[in-house]
Amino acid sequence: MQRAARLALLAFGAADAFYLPGVAPREYAAGEKVELKVNKLTSTKTQLPYEYYALPFCRPAEVVVVAENLGEVLRGDRIMNSNYELKMGVEESCKILCRKQLTSKESAAFALRIEQDYRVHWVMDNLPSATKYIDETNPAKPVTIYDLGFPLGFRGSEGIPGTAAGTSYLNNHLLLTIKFHKDESSFQGSRIVGFEVEPSSIKHSYTGEWKGAETKLSTCGGGSSAPLAMKGDVDAIFTYDVKWEFSDIKWASRWDTYLLMGDEQIHWFSIVNSLMIVLFLSGMVAMIMMRTLHRDFNRYNAIEAAEEVEEETGWKLVHGDVFRPPQNPMMLSVLVGTGVQTTSMAVITMVFAVLGFLSPANRGGLMTAMLLLFVFMGVPAGYASAFLHKSLKGADWRKNIVLTATFFPGVVFSIFFVLNFFVWGEQSSGAVPFGTMFALLVMWFGISMPLVFLGSYFGYRRKNLDLPVRVNQIPRQVPEQVWYMRPAFSITVGGVLPFGAVFIELFFILSSIWLHQFYYVFGFLLLVFVILVITCAEITMVMCYFQLCAEDYHWWWRAFLTSGSSAGYMFAYSAFYFFTKLEMTKLTSVLLYFGYMFIGALVFFVLTGTIGFYSCYWFVWKIFSAIKVD
Repeated sequence: MQRAARLALLAFGAADAFYLPGVAPREYAAGEKVELKVNKLTSTKTQLPYEYYALPFCRPAEVVVVAENLGEVLRGDRIMNSNYELKMGVEESCKILCRKQLTSKESAAFALRIEQDYRVHWVMDNLPSATKYIDETNPAKPVTIYDLGFPLGFRGSEGIPGTAAGTSYLNNHLLLTIKFHKDESSFQGSRIVGFEVEPSSIKHSYTGEWKGAETKLSTCGGGSSAPLAMKGDVDAIFTYDVKWEFSDIKWASRWDTYLLMGDEQIHWFSIVNSLMIVLFLSGMVAMIMMRTLHRDFNRYNAIEAAEEVEEETGWKLVHGDVFRPPQNPMMLSVLVGTGVQTTSMAVITMVFAVLGFLSPANRGGLMTAMLLLFVFMGVPAGYASAFLHKSLKGADWRKNIVLTATFFPGVVFSIFFVLNFFVWGEQSSGAVPFGTMFALLVMWFGISMPLVFLGSYFGYRRKNLDLPVRVNQIPRQVPEQVWYMRPAFSITVGGVLPFGAVFIELFFILSSIWLHQFYYVFGFLLLVFVILVITCAEITMVMCYFQLCAEDYHWWWRAFLTSGSSAGYMFAYSAFYFFTKLEMTKLTSVLLYFGYMFIGALVFFVLTGTIGFYSCYWFVWKIFSAIKVD
C-alpha cells in the first residue's frame, strides 16, 4: 500500500514537472530583464520572408541565432537577439535605440519593403508581437483583435498630413505595451500575457551635439512632427517607449486574443451548413443504396431458389470479371500505399492538434509533426502497397517497393527543390539551407525508405484473400456505355460532393497560410475530415454500383479517380482564391503559390482516392459475397 502511494506521488510529481514546449510559464521579478527577440519580415504580397537584420536596423554587438526546429526553418523563421532593453515594470519614454546614417541604397531597400507591405515580427516570452485593433461590427460588444506583427512603414498619400503621395515612410518609433498578470496567492513575480506594438514615424531632431543614448530629442513629448521619409541619404534615429499594463488575463488564456477570429459567426454557420447538407445527402445516398441492393439480393437469390432459367441482368452479370486485375496494377498499388501514408499522417496530426499538443506557442511544431509522421507512416504505406500489388497478381515486387518509397516523395521533393532555387535567388530567409535539405534527404532515404521496406515485407508475407467469386479465363466484352456513364464524365462528377464538403474550411486554411493568420480550429477540421471520408466513400460506392449495373467491370482505377478528382476542384478553387483574395505581383511569389498548392492538391488526390478505392473494394466484395453464383 505504501509502495503504491509512493508511486502515485512520483507520478503526480512528474506530471507537475512536465510541460509541453512553449507552455511552461515564467515569472519575472520587478526590474528583471525581459528579453525581446526579433524574428522576420513577412508580406502577403510577396510571400517571401526575410530575416530582420536583412535591412539595416540597429544591431547588437553580437547577433545570436536562437536554435530552431525543422518546421521553423521551413517557415523562414530566423529568431535572433536584439539590443532593446526592457525591465519588468520599468517604463521608458522615447528611449534612443541607435542612430543610423542610411545611404540612399539602404533607404531604397527600406522603401521597397514598405511598398511591398512588409510586417515586422518580434517575440517576447514566446508571445509574438501584434498590432491591436477594435472590431466594432457589433457596437454593443466591441471585440479586441490582434493582427500579427506590425507594419514596417506606410506609403504617403493626400489623406495623410505631412506626407507626399508615393513616398515611403519608416516606422522608427515604437510604443511597446506589455501586459502582465500577478497573483500572489499562486506564484511570485509577474507573468507576461500580452505584447502589443504601436508603430509611428517621426523625423527626430535634437539640439547640440549627438551624445548617443543621452541625447535629448526635441521631437519627443507628443508634439506633432514630420514623418521619416525613405528618400536619398537619411539620418534615422530609432526610439521606443515601454508601457506596462496589469491584465486580468491569466497566463493559460494569453493566446486567446491571438486565436480569436473576427468572422467567427460566419465560420460556425458555414461549418454547420456544410455539415447538414452533406449529412442529408449521405443519408439519402445510404437509403437509396440499401433499398436498391436489398431488392437486387432478393431478386437474384429468388431466381436461384426457383431454379428458373432466366438471363442474368445487372451487376451480377459481371461476377466472372469483377475481380479481374486492372491495367497497370503497379501504379495503382503505389498510389494506394501513398494514400494510406498521407491519410495516417493526417489523422494522427489532427488528433494530436485537437488534444492541444500542437500549440501555436510551439512555432513550427505542426509542420515538424507532419513531416515526422509522414516518414514514420512508411510501414503502413509499404504494407498496403505490397499486399494490394500481390492481390492483383502484379510482377516485380522490388519495383513496387522502390516506387512506393520514392515516387510520391520524389515528385514533392523535386517541386520543392526547384521552388527553393527561386526563393534562394530572392535571398529570402524562406530558402531552405542545404544542410536542412540534406537532413530531409536523410529522413527520406535513411528512415522512410527502410520503413517502407519493412511494411512491404509483411505485406508480401500475408496470404491472399479468397475471392468471393471466380475470375473467368476469357474477359467479357464491355457493352457500349451511355455518355453519362463514360469514365471522363462520371469521374468529373464524382469529385464535386467531396470537394463541397471541405471547400468552406479550405477557405480558412488558405487564409491562414497565405494571409499569415493563425488556424487553430482543429476540432472543426477533424469534423470536416470525418464528413469528407463519409462523402468520398458513399459517392464512390454509388458510382461503382451504377458502373457495375451498366456491365462495366473496370472499377479499380475509376474507384480511385472518382473521389480523387476532388483534388482538381481544390486546385481550381486555389486559383480562384489567388485572383480574388491575393495581390501577388512577383513571378517568384506566383510560382511559390501555385507550386505549393499543386503539392497540396497531390496530397488531397492520393488521400481521397485511397478512401474511395478501399470503400469501393469493400462494397464490391460484400455484394458479390452475398449472392449465389454457380
